[in-house]
Amino acid sequence: MKRFYKSVDTQQAPGGWQVTLDGRGLRTQKGAGQIVPTQALASALAAEWDAQGDKIDPASLPFRDMADYALDIVADNPAAHADKVLTYGDTDTLLYRADPDEPLYSRQQEIWEPIAARFEKRHGIELVRVSGIVHRPQSEATLAKLREALGQQTPFALSGIEAMTSLAASLMVALEASEPDADALALWQAASLEEEWQAELWGRDEEAEERRVRREAAFLKAREFVRLAVAD
Repeated sequence: MKRFYKSVDTQQAPGGWQVTLDGRGLRTQKGAGQIVPTQALASALAAEWDAQGDKIDPASLPFRDMADYALDIVADNPAAHADKVLTYGDTDTLLYRADPDEPLYSRQQEIWEPIAARFEKRHGIELVRVSGIVHRPQSEATLAKLREALGQQTPFALSGIEAMTSLAASLMVALEASEPDADALALWQAASLEEEWQAELWGRDEEAEERRVRREAAFLKAREFVRLAVAD
């Protein structure tokens, strides 16, 4: 699509902030006013539009897409989306580990266990660790606490958390990355530990590396979206 506007700005609107193109407020893909909760997020959205050249590249508007998803999809039924994300609590990558006699297990313990222990302390829960691939469910008490934590998120934060959880295959990583002082890159690298282990053993595939780089960028964007959505 050809660029159809000259000026990009932000303005206060009922309930938050809105990006304007040539003075007209943006709308979501479903036609609702794209009102975001913070000036910081509105400024980031405006920067995406301002950076467009003669042609608009939809792939370069990830904040726009997440804001639209939050408003058009998540806001209609936040509880349903919290339940959707919660399914990863039972299958979290960081809880499924190699057998103790395998070399990978030591690496997982070194990298994953501090994250899991910190997460347990933060949420007042106990998580079941599993060696092997046989599923073992978490307790109802643990899932209830995680459901409560997700239920406290705004639709915007939940939108970013859902994206991070899916990319990392880990609710633990997504919620930890949402904390203000989180090292999001280190958490992403932790979630990618097994993939990196395989690459070290068998060599790196160019296409797989390109996919990994794209997924890492998407994860960090989603984390930034959450941070901006609660910035003010």
